[in-house]
Amino acid sequence: MKQIAILGSTGSIGQSTLSIIASYPERFAVASLAAGRNLDAIFEQCRRWRPRLVSVATEELASQLLARLKFAGITGVEVVWGTDGTVRVATLPQVDFVVSAIVGVAGLEATFAAVQAGKPVGLANKEAMVAAGEILIREARLHQTALLPIDSEHNAIHQCMRGGSRTEVRRIWLTASGGPFRKLPLAQFADITVEQALKHPTWNMGRRITIDSATMLNKGLEVIEACRLFDLPAAEVKVTIHPQSTVHSLVEFIDGSILAQISVTDMRLPILYAMTYPERIDTGEAEGLGFDMTRLGQLDFEQPDLERFPCLRLAYEAAAKGGAHCIALNSADEVAVEAFLAGDIHFLDIPRTIEAVLQATPESHPETIQDVLMLDQAARQTAHAKLSDLSLTGASRTSSG
Repeated sequence: MKQIAILGSTGSIGQSTLSIIASYPERFAVASLAAGRNLDAIFEQCRRWRPRLVSVATEELASQLLARLKFAGITGVEVVWGTDGTVRVATLPQVDFVVSAIVGVAGLEATFAAVQAGKPVGLANKEAMVAAGEILIREARLHQTALLPIDSEHNAIHQCMRGGSRTEVRRIWLTASGGPFRKLPLAQFADITVEQALKHPTWNMGRRITIDSATMLNKGLEVIEACRLFDLPAAEVKVTIHPQSTVHSLVEFIDGSILAQISVTDMRLPILYAMTYPERIDTGEAEGLGFDMTRLGQLDFEQPDLERFPCLRLAYEAAAKGGAHCIALNSADEVAVEAFLAGDIHFLDIPRTIEAVLQATPESHPETIQDVLMLDQAARQTAHAKLSDLSLTGASRTSSG
């Protein structure tokens, strides 16, 4: 039985992982959980799963959780907090597999520690690969640790790559739904609201990743992640818009053959694939993971419009430079998306902020996780300064006409 650690247990990936564990109790058990500030959710997870170790964001939240557990008569759950606590969750000796699903770079240190400890990691957090992919890959090779993508597109590529060797691959194709604004006239982009941007046409995801899908920055991060996971230059990682979202990605081989991975749009499938690799297990029709072949009646593919989606262009530019520019891309986006969700800036200010931060970022390549975190903080400070400039100059207001 595999003992699972979940970094980001109260988020959508964490909850999907727990759903899989519930469906296969003979195969999986919960060893440790790392959450943020959702005290009610992590308390219920402690009540249901009785993990050995739980981490929350702060010491104050840890004290509150301990009090609630004691009042409920729940014993045997150690509660820790902060980055050190998350690292302990990822490196607990009993853990056999780590699901890394904390949004942003917050889970980077714990993911790195898990790799150093020789724990196989399921990566649902693309930001870790974007910011520190070279370091994580190097460490994984040193410790002979598996890094298995949970992101649906990279998981699809991983499955297709089993059909041939790396030297037989010509290029890979990451599919994108195109988000909710694929056909919206460009003149209306300045008036896009938070509510509109959060209405993804096919996937049910967290708030930041949904906004990133609407700007296609999410696909840009995936390009960088794919380069690192599969040892490919950016020129061999292509993006195609596929609004049906039934083909999750494709691998094109040097003989002209193309393998595509097709499945339902349900994150439990790539999570299960990573948790059971190299096995495949029978999910049965009752799990809802079977695919209705009639959905293949129409498959559309089209080139992404970089004028409509400048964030994708910026991601390719960052991928070409690597290092600090990839870190800055992600950091600036996190800051800008947070400001957009708060109603402080307009939709078009997201790519404006990212581009300004990239232009202000000197070229460098971090050697350690601490280097990565320092570059991340510097980029965030620059992003906040750029947002202040937007507010002072009125650029944000004039972007809506």
